[in-house]
Amino acid sequence: METLDIGLPQMALLYGLCVLPWILLWLIGLRLSRDIGISLLRMSLQLALVGIYLKTLFTLNNPWLNGLWILVMLIVADITILKRAGLKARYFALATFTAIASSILFSTAYLVILVIQPTHFYDARYIVPLAGMILGNCLQGNVIALERFYSALRKNENEYATFLMLGATRWEAVQPYFREAIKAAINPTIASMGTMGLVSLPGMMTGQILGGSEPWLAVKYQIAIMICIFTSTTIASIINLKLSLNIAFNAFDVLKDEVINKA
Repeated sequence: METLDIGLPQMALLYGLCVLPWILLWLIGLRLSRDIGISLLRMSLQLALVGIYLKTLFTLNNPWLNGLWILVMLIVADITILKRAGLKARYFALATFTAIASSILFSTAYLVILVIQPTHFYDARYIVPLAGMILGNCLQGNVIALERFYSALRKNENEYATFLMLGATRWEAVQPYFREAIKAAINPTIASMGTMGLVSLPGMMTGQILGGSEPWLAVKYQIAIMICIFTSTTIASIINLKLSLNIAFNAFDVLKDEVINKA
């Protein structure tokens, strides 16, 4: 069974659906027409270009091109994480890239090579969408971890300094904020796993079913991707925060002002 195509007239109808929330926002006084329009345009153009590129990628199925695409995704994710977390990229870019690259490559390789076992481990049909889904969720977790950790430190500077004066090491002094940041980063994934199938039918599973896969096969792939998302988000968040500690503090264990983007 093939998935039904969406023609151009139907796509026009789909864009028309945006008019309703647009009007409602205008009626309650939120003048977001420009922002919504730009976001819709960017989404459409970006996805169209990605669609063209991915079609070429899947056709050629070259390991170097596949690896290059994953590298581009990692670099964009690196920059996005630091920007949204309010940290300066010139200080943390390498640490964050190391954290997300190691966790994403490990989880994706584990899933593709050991679990799915395609004929070629570099098959674009598997590694590109799977790495993208894992990375997208890992990105959100790392934004939360970094933002929560450094916001808590700045808010509780006196408490942190008190720990140091009482003889605590830097690691001992930051542990309460570290644990809370990691917990905040993985909580959305834990909540999703606990309610999946009851509250929502996840995107990957829905896509596979629409694509003609058997529901049970779609279930197994969804379980696999959620386990990898949980694993990679946890690993990347912990490595990211640990590596950032060596960058964000001076020799006297004081948080450097210059590493934080001013609001």
